[in-house]
Amino acid sequence: MRKYVKHGLMVTAFLAGVLGYSQSRQLDNFRSPDKNGVNVFEAPKDTASTFDGVKVRVGGSSTLQFQAVDHENSGAVELIEIGDNFNLATANLDLDVALAKGVRMHLRTYLSSRHHPEPYVKGGYFQVDNLDFISPGFLEEAMKYLTIKVGHMENNYGDAHFRRTDNAQAMHNPFVGNLIMDAFTTEVGGEVYYRNNGFIGMFGLSNGKLNQAVNNPGTTGASILAKLGYDKQLSDDFRLRVTGSLYSTGKSGRVYLYSADRSGSRYYLVMENTEASTSSNFRSGRYDPGMTNEITSFMFNPFLKYKGLEFFGTFEQAKGKADAEADSRKATQLAGELVYRFGNNENFYLATRYNTVDAETAAGEDVTIDRFQLGGGVFLTKNILTKIEYVNQQYDGFDPTSIFNEGQFKGLLLEAVISF
Repeated sequence: MRKYVKHGLMVTAFLAGVLGYSQSRQLDNFRSPDKNGVNVFEAPKDTASTFDGVKVRVGGSSTLQFQAVDHENSGAVELIEIGDNFNLATANLDLDVALAKGVRMHLRTYLSSRHHPEPYVKGGYFQVDNLDFISPGFLEEAMKYLTIKVGHMENNYGDAHFRRTDNAQAMHNPFVGNLIMDAFTTEVGGEVYYRNNGFIGMFGLSNGKLNQAVNNPGTTGASILAKLGYDKQLSDDFRLRVTGSLYSTGKSGRVYLYSADRSGSRYYLVMENTEASTSSNFRSGRYDPGMTNEITSFMFNPFLKYKGLEFFGTFEQAKGKADAEADSRKATQLAGELVYRFGNNENFYLATRYNTVDAETAAGEDVTIDRFQLGGGVFLTKNILTKIEYVNQQYDGFDPTSIFNEGQFKGLLLEAVISF
């Protein structure tokens, strides 16, 4: 208890100091955490500047779910008994600071998450859209199109991570759960973006490590990130975005691309055994292909929005192996989302998603996981969202001794989100 009181006092003292600066709710080149950030991907690039001194934006999110989901399997491994009740409320703290003209810092802390009861930092970055802090007019023409990001940060691999739930930040996800094979990781690195007339190019390098340390220097190597795409509002009613992304590492002591989300899955304790606990079994309902070394993943994402109707798709293929494996194997993921937004300012929506993963396991199995989601939501204000979702996930091809043999879970979830 003394430790948590100490953490609370430290956070309070820090916020008191931060709030001594002027508070600005809108910063340059910034993706809003509320409804205004829906269907925004990379933070927008705008050469106009409103900087007139250091400004600190203190924000955050809080989310609560009610879960009424049942699960079953062949009985080879006994499942934990689960019922209908509320899950742990999750919370984020965000600090976004305008440091100079076109220079911004972001830091996110998980105050409460499924995996950890104590606060801990997710990551952060330093974003540069203008180099006047070096010298007025320095590389001015180039910086009209370039953005530089450096930090221990969320990698920009694919577009699905822009729509996923990040602990308590669930405002931009039309569903309650994320994808089955949830590509998300935070690594130390840098990314350079070029944007011009709708065309997007990004190249990045990271150190390929989730847990940072100087020991075992010969076990890891650089990871390569790249993205190429096009995003433009072609008419008042129609927007088109298409991107292709790459993540590749040739040598890593442990690749966390599909297992780095420390906050946890929204489907609590589904398909877990009787020894499971909410904090230690925090990835329930997801699939990690277990490719811990020499992994190369591609993701293709089309996004189309015509008036209130939008489609977002994912085609992803990962190829890699664990250290003990001689040969590489593959995992393929497909997902299609159809969302219809309507009402004043599109404050209401209905949504459905089909998501499937076909993978070769280390044991030589060819397994398939299928998920169907159907739901909807209401933005009560731009900062408050309520959702409902029906989910049905089924497992096929798993060994008769596996907990996933003839497995499935299905049911309803209700979620309330506050983000500001």
